[in-house]
Amino acid sequence: QVQLVESGGGLVQAGGSLLLSCAASGPTFGTTAMGWFRQAPGHEREFVAAITWSQETTYYSDSVRGRFTVSRDNAKTTVYLQMGSLKSEDTAVYYCVSDNSISQIAHDHAPAYWGQGTQVTVSS
Repeated sequence: QVQLVESGGGLVQAGGSLLLSCAASGPTFGTTAMGWFRQAPGHEREFVAAITWSQETTYYSDSVRGRFTVSRDNAKTTVYLQMGSLKSEDTAVYYCVSDNSISQIAHDHAPAYWGQGTQVTVSS
């Protein structure tokens, strides 16, 4: 069973930056693709970003493209989300996800494994 543990959430002012990290453990087949979702109060969970094992391909939602960057360190089995130019509407619980298929994350929005989530609050 893949386990995902997020860290790095917190309170930040609008326009600021924040780095989220997610450490994975368990079978590596379950972390071929990794990414992030988020859920704001009163909203459905939404896709944020995803990255393949080779790091050659990344995907972003329109709402974060150009402001957020997803990356990974396979030696550490860790995925990162560098968030910049933060807005109040980025306030949400951010979830790390993984799957053996990038399509399950980036297109079907149905990854097999989920972390517990980390709160990001952007103050205006």
